[in-house]
Amino acid sequence: MKTIIITGAGSGIGRATARAFLDAGWPVGLLGRRAEALEETAGGHDRALILPCDITDEAQADAAFDRAVAAWGRLDVLFNNAGIMLKGTTIDEVPIDDWRQLIDVNLTGSFIAARAAFRVMRHQTPQGGRIINNGSISAHAPRPGSVAYTASKHAITGLTKTISLDGRPFGIACGQIDIGNALTEMVTQMTKGVPQADGSIAVEPVMDVADVARSVLYMASLPPGANVQFMTVMATNMPFIGRG
Repeated sequence: MKTIIITGAGSGIGRATARAFLDAGWPVGLLGRRAEALEETAGGHDRALILPCDITDEAQADAAFDRAVAAWGRLDVLFNNAGIMLKGTTIDEVPIDDWRQLIDVNLTGSFIAARAAFRVMRHQTPQGGRIINNGSISAHAPRPGSVAYTASKHAITGLTKTISLDGRPFGIACGQIDIGNALTEMVTQMTKGVPQADGSIAVEPVMDVADVARSVLYMASLPPGANVQFMTVMATNMPFIGRG
């Protein structure tokens, strides 16, 4: 059976995806800051490996990945999911410390996790594996007042493309899932009304987070010779095409 590490597994998309993989029989490494939240995600599954870790700390991340490999013998997939958002505002009102924190989690944290996974996948036998990065609709089109989040997600696309290229000699595939309006704690505001490109406030359609989990499971389950390079999964009628 293939193995997977999921970052940001203590809530939201990470939690839903982790449970989907556990239900499908995968050994799953649950990586996140809060051990109690990871335990809640695990729900007593004997295939869940709790890996408390600050993903922005490379020493902690390397130790967590090494612990997983020691338990399983190999790592087949990383779902690089951990991320945060800021309150919407224009660039001149974004505190520098908030910008740095978001970039540290969303971009540097993703780099650190991918780096750790790549190291393992390159040197294990048989060689190879798959890295799936969580992008966003904001990797393509910004929302008003989202400069830090949008910049981080555009950068994830560059990370995905580069890992795809550099991973070829080692059998390491890399893809990206760009998610729009999956109903989690982070996006409940969509059901109340959010700013639109024309200056209005509007309620937006949302989708079940379980649909995201199934999409990631599909990407992760492909054979080594096939890869979803980019997948967009979103609430059908959300404003992405024609966002402005």
